[in-house]
Amino acid sequence: MVLAPATVAGSATVPSSKPYFVGLTRGAFLLAVGSLFADVSTEMLYPVLPIFLTQELGASPALVGIIEGVAPALQNVAQGISGWVSDRLRRHKGIALLGYSLAAFAKPIIGLSTSWLGVLVARSLDRIGAGTRSAPRDALVAGSVDDADRGKAFGLEGFGDNLGAFLGPLLAILLLDVFHAPLRWIFFLSFFPGVLAAFSVLSVPESPPREASPKPRERDGRKLPGGYLRTLVAVGVFGLGNSSTSFLILRTKALGASLTTTILVYAGFNLVAALISYPVGWVSDRLGRKVLLLLSFLVFFVVYAGVGLTENAFVIAPLFVLYGLHQGTFRAIGKALVTDLVPAELHATGIGWYTTTVGLTGLVASVAGGELWTRVGPSATFLFGAGTALVGILLAVVLIPGRRGFSSFT
Repeated sequence: MVLAPATVAGSATVPSSKPYFVGLTRGAFLLAVGSLFADVSTEMLYPVLPIFLTQELGASPALVGIIEGVAPALQNVAQGISGWVSDRLRRHKGIALLGYSLAAFAKPIIGLSTSWLGVLVARSLDRIGAGTRSAPRDALVAGSVDDADRGKAFGLEGFGDNLGAFLGPLLAILLLDVFHAPLRWIFFLSFFPGVLAAFSVLSVPESPPREASPKPRERDGRKLPGGYLRTLVAVGVFGLGNSSTSFLILRTKALGASLTTTILVYAGFNLVAALISYPVGWVSDRLGRKVLLLLSFLVFFVVYAGVGLTENAFVIAPLFVLYGLHQGTFRAIGKALVTDLVPAELHATGIGWYTTTVGLTGLVASVAGGELWTRVGPSATFLFGAGTALVGILLAVVLIPGRRGFSSFT
């Protein structure tokens, strides 16, 4: 496998003609390993958290929606702030390590909680840590390779992230079903892969700060380009119905699936997301990002419409797994796209505010989804999401730039 160094930021982005893995650096692989361990830590507890809240602590689905809306929203607000700070300081690695450490230490606190409010506080600390690390880590990803290989780098990081999300639930099943560990012990044991994630990122060589690109008046270092802002509008509208995956977990279990089966279905969803992440990143380096992002939106619409229109667990389970195509594509392509649309010195800022938009609209979607579930019925949660996704698709066609690279600074 050949590892290629990154080029100077600001060079024109052209479609990559390199072989499948050529162009990836040691730093890109270490960042992917860090994401793998971080998501093993997170996803050990994620599929059991709704069950822990509703069955052990007596929380309602509406409260699950609030917790899984507030905590990720705080994550993404933290990501926006940490992205801006890390770009100003031009020191991405140290801030990323701070976030990895906070997330690792917050998870055992969830296991000590005796009420939903304690879970909310601990889960929020965990997600603030995740938000603090994410934008500077993604800036490290973007800076670790040639501009023409950016989709590959984000696809590789997404592969590590989603593979961890696949392995984490399997580890939870092993602990619960084979070793008969108490449910609370999942939260305590998730601390250890979180620490391994921090050590992986500690080994990443941080490149010297790049020289800022020329700053005409329309992009003077304080303003983000118009194409980027229009992309945020389209993604934000789409996100208004993109409620927490916890609702798919609850829906699968409510229709008769056992806890083990539900976790296996969730693991299958993450495996599909992992397997699609690198290929779509590789394809986007050749064909552009927009069409792949639109395809991910379309998959979301099909899944949410399907779940909203059926009450058959044998139909919902494969739809849940299919949802992994959206997850893997949206995560990798969205971040690669927004780094295409901003200059190199604003990479962390651009990714940070992009994920802030995703998080805040996810908060609205999750709170609304919980209320619709409680007051109208589970189907209403998913049909609402399908409707907003359709509007988001139409806006994305019109607003998201179709060109790639720094020529899109308009």
